[in-house]
Amino acid sequence: MVNFNIEDLLKKKKKSKYWLCQKMNITNRNLNRIINGETTSISFKYLEELCTYLECSISELINIEKDA
Repeated sequence: MVNFNIEDLLKKKKKSKYWLCQKMNITNRNLNRIINGETTSISFKYLEELCTYLECSISELINIEKDA
């Protein structure tokens, strides 16, 4: 399972999901879908923007867990 560490990275930067939505021009609903793993795909554009605004690498952003 692919998990995104968006909320943890936002906490480290002391920024809100609202701030990130405004920067990325994405709805709160779509951001929450990414965070909660309710999406089946994500564009490279979003991955790049997430890394840019959260000042992180892909490996810090994404965590892959093996299914039980």
